Amino acid sequence: MSYLLLIVEPAGQRHDRGPEAGRAAYEQMLRYTDSLKARGVLAGTNSLKSQGVRLSIRDGRRTVTDGPFTEAKEFVGGYFLLNVKTRAEALAFAGECPAAAWGTVEVRETGPCYD
Repeated sequence: MSYLLLIVEPAGQRHDRGPEAGRAAYEQMLRYTDSLKARGVLAGTNSLKSQGVRLSIRDGRRTVTDGPFTEAKEFVGGYFLLNVKTRAEALAFAGECPAAAWGTVEVRETGPCYD
């Protein structure tokens, strides 16, 4: 089974953290990534920039809204895609993620959008 670990951070946290603390946090995340690779469970990972774009189409009309989104209190800072056998195993790996100390690690099973 595949599980996505979404790293959800408070908006503005990266900026407020400062460069030195930011580099230290990034190094922690790189070590975590290396540990997932070494254990053979990492299928993919990447960081996400803080600004995004939203697209919607309603009644044939396309709307594109550039971020940042003022109503957002948090954003997805990155993800890890894991191949593990159980939800419990995914949660165990999520519990090892350094970002759990400064944000939230949301665990989502992947699969078809319908059963």
